[in-house]
Amino acid sequence: MLIVDNDVLLVESQLRQGWLSCPSCAAVLAPWGHGRPRSIRGDLGARLFLRPRRTRCSGCKVTHVLLAEALWPRRADAAEVIGAGLEIAALGMGHRQVAVCLGLAEGTVRGWLRAFARRAKDVRRHFTVALVALADDPVMPNAAPSTLADAVAVVAATHRAAATRWPGMLTVSRWEFAGRAIGGRILTSTSSVS
Repeated sequence: MLIVDNDVLLVESQLRQGWLSCPSCAAVLAPWGHGRPRSIRGDLGARLFLRPRRTRCSGCKVTHVLLAEALWPRRADAAEVIGAGLEIAALGMGHRQVAVCLGLAEGTVRGWLRAFARRAKDVRRHFTVALVALADDPVMPNAAPSTLADAVAVVAATHRAAATRWPGMLTVSRWEFAGRAIGGRILTSTSSVS
């Protein structure tokens, strides 16, 4: 799996020109059909329909799915929706309150929050390093009452630092940025993403 730009035409062009490389061996990726069609819940109840592009490495012959940065692996909700839930939870609300705010099932939100709680230290560490690398004079977020809230705060700070360096980054939501920056591993560990 490889996180790519949301622009399908741009990604297809990059793929056909040989600009995308295998995350395992760095050889050129080639078109290899498509994955099964999927329906994703977007912001404000919108439904996103997609059919992810599949590729095959010219070197190691492994196939990879190209996943747009607006999506996270193994989730039926867009990154922006999940990120909004994480931000609400960082304010101290429980999964039931977050679910009501987003109009989603409690079990879905509880799953996100549990998965993020397991990854929060790694996410916080990854984005703290990124923040220091991006900002000339990094301003670290104040300590929050939970590891989850700390991780959410440093993701936001890192996105701001990236947008200061590259103004075009303002067109990408902080959660799309976060998912792409960490290879889609906001809610999943390396071992469970193939």
